[in-house]
Amino acid sequence: MAQKGVQLDRETFSCSICLDLLKDPVTTPCGHSYCMNCIKGFWDEEDHKQSHSCPQCRQTFTPRPVLLKNTMLAVLVEELKKTGLQAAPVDHRYAGAEDVACDVCTGRKLKAHKSCLMCLISYCEKHLQLHYESPAFDKHKLVEPSEKLQDNICSRHNEVMKMFCRTDQQCICYLCPVDEHKGHDTVTAAAEIAERQRELDGSRLNIQQRIQDREKDVKLLHQEVEAINGSADKAVQDSEKIFTELIRLMEKRSSDVKQQVRAQQKSEVSRVKELQEKLEQEIAELQRKDRELKKLSHTEDHTQFLHNYISLSPLSESTPSIKIRPLRYFEDVTAAVSEVSDKLQDVLSESWTNISLRVTEVDVLLPRPEPKTKADFLKYSREITLDSNTANTKLLLSEGNRKAKRLIQPQSCSSHPDRFTYYVQVLSRESLTGRCYWEVERSGGVYVAVTYKNISRGSSIESKFGLNDKSWVLDCDKNSYNFWYNNVKTPVSGPKSSRVGVYLDHSAGILSFYSISDTMTLLHRVQTTFTQPLYAGLWVYYDGSTAELCKLK
Repeated sequence: MAQKGVQLDRETFSCSICLDLLKDPVTTPCGHSYCMNCIKGFWDEEDHKQSHSCPQCRQTFTPRPVLLKNTMLAVLVEELKKTGLQAAPVDHRYAGAEDVACDVCTGRKLKAHKSCLMCLISYCEKHLQLHYESPAFDKHKLVEPSEKLQDNICSRHNEVMKMFCRTDQQCICYLCPVDEHKGHDTVTAAAEIAERQRELDGSRLNIQQRIQDREKDVKLLHQEVEAINGSADKAVQDSEKIFTELIRLMEKRSSDVKQQVRAQQKSEVSRVKELQEKLEQEIAELQRKDRELKKLSHTEDHTQFLHNYISLSPLSESTPSIKIRPLRYFEDVTAAVSEVSDKLQDVLSESWTNISLRVTEVDVLLPRPEPKTKADFLKYSREITLDSNTANTKLLLSEGNRKAKRLIQPQSCSSHPDRFTYYVQVLSRESLTGRCYWEVERSGGVYVAVTYKNISRGSSIESKFGLNDKSWVLDCDKNSYNFWYNNVKTPVSGPKSSRVGVYLDHSAGILSFYSISDTMTLLHRVQTTFTQPLYAGLWVYYDGSTAELCKLK
């Protein structure tokens, strides 16, 4: 019995909203007590209503009561805490602030188990039994607990809305078709729900199918990520192995050259020293002979002089004079190694473009949106310069090799296998792969081109931009545009402008030309397959005309 009394005390001093011991207790005009923050929070949610209610007895108050801390209750709760009394155990059967309460319960209300659309009342499990047991409630529609049951009542006729107006797409009661919905397409709410349910089922099937499709796609992409990572790791490992082997080979060649140079150095120094010793011996012999002759020359006894002179041994054969040619010694070796280095750098430079292209050609073939705004295009802007070794002699390059002007008379230029000798054309120094964007400012007639580097350079028609399958050209004349590829001309319409923008997505095979003014206007778009790195090209075909690769910010 004592334990039951303690349990009663716990319930008495617990807040029915948070189900914990009262904190800063306040008492409503109806006599129920709550934590101050709990009841304020509850009423804050009811501020849109004209009155406020007690969560337990549902008594309403207008205006909102001003609550003051119940000091006596607060002192009592504190005393109970000191004696070891704890908060009442949470009873999940009772409705909290966020739950739908049973409308039939009195006092502390239990949670509603179902709401009835006919009765417009929510019931706990105990009070719901009559709906299950009595045949009178067979036609009643039970749904999950809802606080919005009043939304089922027609505000005009105060009847339950069991019909649906398809014309106005709203629920109505059976009296609405008589007046404001007269002549409208109306059906029972059940029929509309059945129709919408079929649509819902269809939508769900579609969603579920899409979920399955997307899950398959996600799985494929996961596999693609693993494949990309695996392939990249193998490429890095193999490349490192190959470059390590190349480095080892270069180190071996370096060691071989060093050994050969040192061996030859030793041999040549040995020969020189051998000859040097021979000459030094000859010098010593000649010096000795000179001393004998000097001594003989001072002999005063004629008989003795003649006798000694006749007995003199002849001089040994003289070593031929040493003639030192102006030699470069091992400088030629350095020159030969330097020549190998230059050739190797050329090979690596040419091969690097191919390696870089192979890297950028790796594409999962996922859809990649093309740029839409100028800012999007500028993300791919490239600083491009013109290659003077390719420029026809009638083109004068300036502005850091970004601008080309056509001259009347050709300039004197050194011959180069990459130079255009007939058509007044020039290529960029940089190869173009991946995504690139650049702009050309022109005056007069200009071909704005992209081309493979192996385009012909002579006087044949295949050397001209656009008249072969190696180049794609926008012909920008004073009053018209034309696109050329493989000697096929395609007229192009669009606003005339002195500036042309070029967008290239090499791996996607997209090439687009734009008229640039205050806005960007697409002039022509190509979808193809590029098999080599591309180069920007210009052909200036009027004397005095210019074309400049713009600096983009």
